[in-house]
Amino acid sequence: MKRLRPLSLLVLPALFLAACGGSSKPERADREELKTRLTSIQFKVAVEDGTEPAFRNAYWDNKEPGIYVDIISGQPLFSSTHKFKSGTGWPSFTQPLVPEEIVEVTDRKFGMLRTEVRSVTGDTHLGHVFPDGPEPTGLRYCINSAALRFIPSQDLEKEGLGKYLSLFSSR
Repeated sequence: MKRLRPLSLLVLPALFLAACGGSSKPERADREELKTRLTSIQFKVAVEDGTEPAFRNAYWDNKEPGIYVDIISGQPLFSSTHKFKSGTGWPSFTQPLVPEEIVEVTDRKFGMLRTEVRSVTGDTHLGHVFPDGPEPTGLRYCINSAALRFIPSQDLEKEGLGKYLSLFSSR
């Protein structure tokens, strides 16, 4: 069984700067702007750290090839090439597409010890990661659809994400 990192090394520079009064991450759009831009469920999940209902969300059963980006920042996060059917009712991935864009944080809410997954640029609550996934990583990134926007592979070029087209060229 794979061990999860309790706190990503990506967080350490931010924690150091925060302790010194600085900040290393970009400013996220303000709450009022996000309230007007996001749907109520997107806001609840991405900004207020909520969870959407299992099996009643946009991408839990999406089988189309493409990239999943952060609903707030638009940064690439996950690829359909790493997606698998977990049976949980949420989209699940074995690994992030851009590991530098993901931060893992210890979550002790609701009397449980879990590892929360957030985006670095958007500071978006994405979901959680668990050590019960398939190979090659043994991890299951259980992600809320409401924190994501899906870009089909045929639209990657026009969305400025053409560099990821090679993931889908032999499919």
